This record gives sequence, structure tokens and C-alpha cells, in this order.
Amino acid sequence: MSTLASSRAQKSAASEGQAFSIRQARLIIGDLFARRPALYAADLLITLAIGYPCVIYFMEPGWHWTQVLAFIVGGLALFRAGSFIHEIVHMGQGVMTPFKVLWNLCCGIPMLMPSFLYECHIDHHAVPHYGTGRDGEYLPLGRGPVRRLFGYLLQIAVLPALAFFRFFLLTPISFLHPKLRRWVLENASSYVMNPEYKRQLQPGQPHAWWAWADIACCLRAWAMFLAPIVGAVPFSRWGCLYLIAMYVIGLNWTRNLVAHHYRNDGKPMSHEEQLTDSINITGHPLWTELLFPLGLRYHALHHLFPGIPYHNLGKAHRRLVAELPPGSPYHSTIRPNFFVALRELWHDAKTGGGQAA
Repeated sequence: MSTLASSRAQKSAASEGQAFSIRQARLIIGDLFARRPALYAADLLITLAIGYPCVIYFMEPGWHWTQVLAFIVGGLALFRAGSFIHEIVHMGQGVMTPFKVLWNLCCGIPMLMPSFLYECHIDHHAVPHYGTGRDGEYLPLGRGPVRRLFGYLLQIAVLPALAFFRFFLLTPISFLHPKLRRWVLENASSYVMNPEYKRQLQPGQPHAWWAWADIACCLRAWAMFLAPIVGAVPFSRWGCLYLIAMYVIGLNWTRNLVAHHYRNDGKPMSHEEQLTDSINITGHPLWTELLFPLGLRYHALHHLFPGIPYHNLGKAHRRLVAELPPGSPYHSTIRPNFFVALRELWHDAKTGGGQAA
């Protein structure tokens, strides 16, 4: 951190006492918003160079214990590569376009998750929408009952089939009539955890790009379906792909469980309330990174400053912990590991504790 920025932050802290100030926090980490495009590209390509060969080896006919290891490693790698979709939606139009194209060609289209499916993520950060019905990535899991947690996790088993059906059948049907296209974009084009979420289409959105990505994913889905039929690959490939998809989605769904406390009752929340409803996981440098790739362990920090690139989140977190006043709301977001945060969610759901929060 620069001496000037540190001095300004300290003066701000002195003038504001122990009160939390987003402006003060911004001064502390103000030099950490620049992205490193070369790092993004290298990280993605190295990750895919590990993930794809492992997955291909896992799907080979026969059986060997090393294929189980390849399944585990390959799924973790694809989970990390897929998580770049979160970085992409926070870049804005015209920023790092070559990387966006690279990611969609190498990851988004082959995995049937083009980046336009996640552009609705911005609703999750908007102060009027966070934690409300307009937020597709929020369910009041912390308010109970416990069966809602199990219902959430059961989605993992059907999501790969829904994604395949979306591109295999709904994509070609959607182009038959503008009203069909609009229905598909509004109701079946959002990568979210709330099945009742409806996407709000806005003027100026790049529908032509969406259409091209949709068609590419449609061709990919049809290729996956036809390859075993024409004898290009064994029929076991279908089951292998489904298992891998469930594994990768399951990792993300599990991570989501401790991204927030999920205690909101549907009312709009302020930026600070959004922060304190979110969680930072410190955890082990290796194991936590596997389940929370690309800095997703610092989810409360991300909601405080969504523009910080993943490679600077750890540094930003350490600065804020060290320089913000003790007992600030930011400190209250920190949990030592995944299991502590999960136990809190279970306790809230079981006792209805979130309703009293």
C-alpha cells in the first residue's frame, strides 16, 4: 500500500472513530483494482491444460484407480476454470474482450455455460435487489426450515439435464418466433440458485452475441448427443459427462452455502447490510482455495468492492483486517473455515434463528 493512501486512511479512521466507513476502506485498498490480463489468460490456460486431459482420461473405457484421481483433479480444475465467469461479468463492456472470447471458446461453450447466462449476476450486487425476489443468487436458507437446505442441494442432480435440455431443444425452438426467444431469455437463461428468478431484459443488451453463443452451445449439445450414436465414442460417455457435470456444479453449490448468512426476509438491504450478511473464509491456503477458487473465499470483501480482481483479494483482505478499526463490521464477516460457517447456517435453519436476526 502506498504511504499516501495509508496516511489518508489513518486520518479518516481518526476522524470517524470506530464507525465503519466504506470510503475509509476504499482508501486502504485503492491501488488494488487494476487487472492483470496476462495472469488471467495464463491461469485459465494452465487450469484447462490440467482439467481437460484429466477428464478425458477418466472417461476412457476400462477401470483403474487412477481414473478416480483424474476425476477428482479434473473436476476441481474445471470448477476453477468455470469460476472465471464470475470475473467476466464484473469487467463491464469493452474490458478484456480477448479474454472473454478466449474463455467462452475454451470453457463456456464446451461446458454449456456461456458468459451471458451469468450477466444477471449484477442484480445480486445491486442494493435495491440483493436478498429480494430480484436476486437470483439468494434464498433465505438461514431462516429455515432445514428442508429448504436439502431442497437446494437436490438441484445438483437435475441441473446438468436442465442445461443440456436448454441448449439441445429450447435454443432451436427459441428462434422460431420473437416471443419464444424472449420467453427463453427471460425464464431459461440465468445461471442462478433461485428457480423462481426471472431475468429482466434491458435495452441495449447484446442479443446478437447471445444468439451466436446460444447456437454454438446448441451445436455442442447435439454433438454430445450424437457422438455415441454414430460410434465416435462409447455410450458410457453420456454417464461420465453427467457425473462430471454434477461434480463441478456440486462444488459450486457447496461453496454457495457459506457465501452468505441468507437471513434476509426479502426486504431491500443497504450496502453495509449486504456486507454483514456475507462471509469471508480464511481457512487453509490450499484446501480452501480448492473449494473457493479465484478468491471466492473473500465473498464479503467482494460484495464490499466488486471491482477488485481475484488476484488482489487476499492482499486487500489482509490490509482491511490490519487497518480498519477493531470491531468494525468487516471483521464480523470473517470465519476461520468452511465448517464453522456451515454450522452457523445449519443452526439458523434448524432454530429459525435467522428470523430473529
